[in-house]
Amino acid sequence: MKFKADEIATVIKEEISRYQTELDVAEVGRVLEVGDGVARIYGLSQAMSGEMLEFACGAIGTVFNLEESSIGAVVLGNFLDIKEGDEVRTTGQLLSVPVGDALIGRVVDPLARPLDAQGPIQSSHRRPLEVIAPGIAGRQPVKVPLQTGLKAIDSMVPIGRGQRELIIGDRKTGKTAIAIDTIINQKGTGVICVYVAIGQKESTVAGLVEILRKHGAMDYTIVVTAGAADPAPLQYIAPYAGCSMAEYFMCEHGRDTLCIYDDLSKQAAAYRQLSLLLRRPPGREAYPGDVFYLHSRLLERSCKLAEERIIVKKGAPEDTETGVNGKVYKGKQDEQALEDDLNALPDKDQHESRKLKKSGGSLTALPVIETLEGEVAAYIPTNVISITDGQIYLEPDLFFAGVRPAINVGISVSRVGGNAQVPAMKKIAGSLRLDLAAFRELEAFAQLGTELDPATRRQLDRGRRMVELLKQPQYDPLDIWDQILVIHAGVRGFLDDLPLNKVHEFEQALIRHYREGQAAVRDELVQNRQITDALDEKLKKAVAEFKQGFVTK
Repeated sequence: MKFKADEIATVIKEEISRYQTELDVAEVGRVLEVGDGVARIYGLSQAMSGEMLEFACGAIGTVFNLEESSIGAVVLGNFLDIKEGDEVRTTGQLLSVPVGDALIGRVVDPLARPLDAQGPIQSSHRRPLEVIAPGIAGRQPVKVPLQTGLKAIDSMVPIGRGQRELIIGDRKTGKTAIAIDTIINQKGTGVICVYVAIGQKESTVAGLVEILRKHGAMDYTIVVTAGAADPAPLQYIAPYAGCSMAEYFMCEHGRDTLCIYDDLSKQAAAYRQLSLLLRRPPGREAYPGDVFYLHSRLLERSCKLAEERIIVKKGAPEDTETGVNGKVYKGKQDEQALEDDLNALPDKDQHESRKLKKSGGSLTALPVIETLEGEVAAYIPTNVISITDGQIYLEPDLFFAGVRPAINVGISVSRVGGNAQVPAMKKIAGSLRLDLAAFRELEAFAQLGTELDPATRRQLDRGRRMVELLKQPQYDPLDIWDQILVIHAGVRGFLDDLPLNKVHEFEQALIRHYREGQAAVRDELVQNRQITDALDEKLKKAVAEFKQGFVTK
């Protein structure tokens, strides 16, 4: 047998081109069983909890259970292509998603794969799905309001940037409507919004995206959806993916963000499904014992970050990241040290302190929970109520009576309270929530047909008109200053003698009157942000003059 020199040369060249100085080391396991979105794998003894896995068919998964002789993994995507005996490789990385400006205006799945037929998403930044929440020292108190545009919420249950406010109620009571109105109202405020739809019909999500696009809200919104037809693992990771996308803007750019999880009841059900399939011990209502931690580690990531400051020379470029002495001063605890170091500089007049661009951002969370027959004392609702900074409870009876948003002011509360309110709103609406709660009780008492004294009748008349005033059509958020002006008119008694069916017409006409005929008074309110005694008199006079003209129409 003769060897051909050219063939031998070709083989040697190919072997040389393939030569690698480093060994390709990978831990490889085999699938023992697979089904319903989960897999048991043998041979990955060094796998980490939460580590990303690669299956032979191209699917990815994440480590869920670490057992003595095998691991339990959840498959993120189509598990039907995975067969028993298939190879599985560890990646050495935690599960992460692309983040950044490329995602704004897009509709994506929980792995940031596009669902809107607008082409691939090009982003050089990635962020792990699960990160440790900022500690106490890294936060600052919630004081800046996040306006929803809804009179009933901004006046009685105010939300601040960095707060976690639960929206809770039965199905079809307007929970999602509040969330969408809040997103629409962020137009022009610089707040980046992330809407996470969990277990919803795809037609419903498509309708919501169309509404957001119609109002120009998709220009600053990311929609993450794990539909009702998607596997349970995708529904389970969806809120964490949305939170990571919002966190990028908060942590890397110091921006304010809003994240809506609609809804966490379905995420908890998906988590229960995965846990039972992987034979984790069930507890109350068949949920695993760590279902509280499921939501607490997600919602604790919402906060208002402390501002970080550095000392720089006056006139230094805005993107300067390192101070004169190399120190970073964080929050209130370092304020005195910053002052001392600045005064100690020999040419202190030539220096100033400056806030770092990557600090002071916020992530506001509006988790949604669906109750069954108004049962707020059920397992998941009580868990989330205990984690959040207040709740907005929507009552079916009010909804069907035409009071929308159907907020029960007796149960609804914001634990941040007036700290997250414009001073003017805080002054005029301070007792509004208690007054309306008292009105509800009086109304129930008046139905007994007992004789009422004049003071009680006046209280009932005003209560009915305030309820009518707080009603608001869907997808029509109101500017905070217009809210203050109309609520001021109601609280000061200018609506008491109006017919109920004229309240909405009066409100719209009053807003136009302030914008056109009394622009100077409105501008004074906007500039001062609070109602002084002198301004109060001007407002009363303006409403009284307008009412005379309105009544004679």
